[in-house]
Amino acid sequence: MKPQTQPRFPLYIPSKGRADVATTPRVLDHMGLHYRIVVEPDEVEWYRSFFGDKVLELDMTYKDDFDMFWEFPEGSSTGSGPARNFIWDHSISEGHDWHWIMDDNIRVFARLHQNTRRPVGDGAIFWAMEDFVLRYENVGMAGPTYWVFAPSRNALPPFYLNTRIYSCNLIRNEIPMRWRGRYNEDTDLSLRMLKAGWCTVLFNAFLQDKMNTQVMGGGNTDAFYSAEGTLPKSQMLVDQHPDVAKLSWRYDRWHHHVNYKAFTHGLIRRDDWQPPEENPYKMVKQDSRWKRGWGNG
Repeated sequence: MKPQTQPRFPLYIPSKGRADVATTPRVLDHMGLHYRIVVEPDEVEWYRSFFGDKVLELDMTYKDDFDMFWEFPEGSSTGSGPARNFIWDHSISEGHDWHWIMDDNIRVFARLHQNTRRPVGDGAIFWAMEDFVLRYENVGMAGPTYWVFAPSRNALPPFYLNTRIYSCNLIRNEIPMRWRGRYNEDTDLSLRMLKAGWCTVLFNAFLQDKMNTQVMGGGNTDAFYSAEGTLPKSQMLVDQHPDVAKLSWRYDRWHHHVNYKAFTHGLIRRDDWQPPEENPYKMVKQDSRWKRGWGNG
């Protein structure tokens, strides 16, 4: 049995104002992966000039129906939440049980092996993360951690349970909740899943290197972050989850701090899951060195 270099489930990228600079679709192109990039109608032709038929037009009724959580002046930006909800429903319409949704400013995907971050050249890491979550009946969302959180000086477990999944999310489609709020949608969705009894899995074995918030133009940077700073987005999360979230001032700006220690539920193995007869992730000897039997690097 060989691991697959394409993920089982569809990859989506919501994007706005970044056809010429978005990094994630270009990284996925380099990896040879199929994906859809979801944009608003007035940007479809611009994005198609770069990404062709991979562009999917957003149904704008999702913006009209979106739960902003706070009241905003008419015409205010909704953020990416409507596109995220459209993507969720689109993947269901195609018969998928899960879907991937990724920010548009990821620069590289990697795996962590023997405390070394190794960029990958195909989609085997997505297949491996899918393979893990499909063993359990109560995982609601999973994804890779940030490259910066896995320095070579630190020994990390393969994954953390019950924490925030950010920027690259593998989501179980049967969950009835949807994205909401203009800010910190990933943290809010993670917390609502955890409060509903679902587990989240943040993989340290697999990494993403994403540009910092407000660095790349377009998207939410142009829509509101450049003018508002970080206080509103942190305050909204505190208002959504005052039982576990609070404001803090660090590194010369406002942040939110979330206490995830309250979430202690564990993984529940599916009764019908059986391990494969051959382990595609076993160590193999190659050129006098032991390497994993899958992936690049």
